[in-house]
Amino acid sequence: MSDKPKNTDKPKNPDKQKNTQKAEPAEHQRLSVFKTYKLYVGGKFPRSESGRVYEVTDSKGQWLANAPRASRKDARDAVVAARKAFGGWSGATAYNRGQVLYRVAEMLEGRRAQFVEEVSDAEGLSRPRATAQVEAAIDRWVWYAGWTDKIAQVVGGGNPVAGPYFNLSSPEPTGVVTVLAPQESSFLGLVSVLAPVIATGNTAVVIASEKSPLPALSLGEVLATSDVPGGVVNILTGGTAEIAAPLAAHQDVNAIDLAGADEALAKDLEIAAADNLKRVVRPQPVDYFATPGIDRLTAFLETKTVWHPTGALGASGSSY
Repeated sequence: MSDKPKNTDKPKNPDKQKNTQKAEPAEHQRLSVFKTYKLYVGGKFPRSESGRVYEVTDSKGQWLANAPRASRKDARDAVVAARKAFGGWSGATAYNRGQVLYRVAEMLEGRRAQFVEEVSDAEGLSRPRATAQVEAAIDRWVWYAGWTDKIAQVVGGGNPVAGPYFNLSSPEPTGVVTVLAPQESSFLGLVSVLAPVIATGNTAVVIASEKSPLPALSLGEVLATSDVPGGVVNILTGGTAEIAAPLAAHQDVNAIDLAGADEALAKDLEIAAADNLKRVVRPQPVDYFATPGIDRLTAFLETKTVWHPTGALGASGSSY
């Protein structure tokens, strides 16, 4: 009778064997990269000339970001950039401007989730309501893109005159337009007042909503990566009254949209704008979800009328 062999294998050093096991990696604590928001002027992203910033908070008072506080110097730089870009943009074909605006809509569609989050935080809206705002803003870009090569047919044309002349009226862009974006509608309202300005061949200096500037600054990033030439749109943030005052009095600004001004500020700016006979669009209650019509398109167009002799054909005196 034989016994079962006994297991005589024992670890030589149990403690050492335990130490050879791999230690669990410590949990990695990652710090978020906070976004630095900057102005958008001349196709670039400069910091405010003064270096000032101000805190932007959500509807509950929670900190969101620091936004640049633009100075009078920044406003003047934006006008210079807008004037420099005016010749090329106004000289482009209306069809080409429509293509460019449609490209902006494409870019916004690709970043829709980002804008939904920013609008939700800025205006204290639920995600579904913020989504509706952003989608309406994208659709608004498409709507104005379609009008670029049609507005001339609506507001221009041939005029009947008594005499052997062609008499043609055609719309032309006014020039550099200052736009005070609506204060409460940080994105849809902004698009609704900006798009018609550039759709008709003007260039713009935009003062974003003072309380909720972040969607406007993000829009600048979209414009910079689309086909919009630098300087066509310039976006400033900070104190609305502080920035608007020098722009309303600026001799190289041709028009101003006071959508984002309160009654007292609008009156002061309108008086300042009268110095060089700027076109002024006064603030009024607007439902930005409604179809906008062409009022803001025609507000920044000048009508040019040209007379040209028709000539005569033969001795009969008939003309063509």
